[in-house]
Amino acid sequence: MSTERFDCHYCKESLLGNKYVMKEDTQYCTKCYENLFSNCCEVCSLPIGCNCKDLSYKDCHWHEQCFKCAKCSRPLAEKPFAAKDEQLLCTECYSHEYSSKCSTCKKTIMPGSRKMDYKGNSWHETCFLCHRCQQPIGTKSFIPKDNGYFCVSCFEKQFAYQCCACKKDLCHPPPLCWRVVCVYLLKAITTGGVTYNDKPWHRECFLCIGCKKQLSGQRFTSRENYPYCLDCFSNLYAKKCVGCTKPITSLAGAKYISFEERQWHSECFTCMQCSVSLVGRGFLTQRDDILCTDCGREK
Repeated sequence: MSTERFDCHYCKESLLGNKYVMKEDTQYCTKCYENLFSNCCEVCSLPIGCNCKDLSYKDCHWHEQCFKCAKCSRPLAEKPFAAKDEQLLCTECYSHEYSSKCSTCKKTIMPGSRKMDYKGNSWHETCFLCHRCQQPIGTKSFIPKDNGYFCVSCFEKQFAYQCCACKKDLCHPPPLCWRVVCVYLLKAITTGGVTYNDKPWHRECFLCIGCKKQLSGQRFTSRENYPYCLDCFSNLYAKKCVGCTKPITSLAGAKYISFEERQWHSECFTCMQCSVSLVGRGFLTQRDDILCTDCGREK
């Protein structure tokens, strides 16, 4: 009675009664399997046999007894470790060599633990505290002030500014205005505050003294320390054009002509009779009229 053969796929030796390894539904004797498929250990360069654990990390392989910290030789199997410059290190050695130190307690921040980083400094999550209430800030918003850090609530309680108009608190100190030749463009902070004449205002409270229009983010000017939008300032204080009687203002960059205490917009400075532009040309006067030289001679 014949018996069905069960041989190594590679060397054809019988596997009956012997150890073997299956790979992709194909059987191999242990010797052939190790020669064909075993990985070589990164440390000792020997094959990792069937009877050994094959420990791998990023396409590299080790015997279990070779998988050690490169600094202290402590076994790393089933323990946390870190990699640096192609070396494996236990967490203690890695922390001692490379981990940052907490700015508050000065202790090492262990790999894998949560830490807070800000402007080159690091803290344990539990050490990054509000300077006022001494509670951990964690991942919440915070505001640096002098050499301390404040949660938003404490910062508002300790450093809030009061609006000059409504006398209520602004959440953050407002920034300085940007001044351009007596015309201002306010820079609003995120919480809605602005500064004018070194005084804080809510954005919605900073209004033109004439028409009460909001000035935050708009061009404006002032007279006797009162803010005016350009329209109100022009209507109230600007000189009037002799030609069109509308205000003349240089705030928006308009050009004008001045003669004998009278002013014209450049486009309005024309001959009273023929309407030719007199800008850059000679002209004659006849009582209150301005005439080009041709019309003046005719008269």
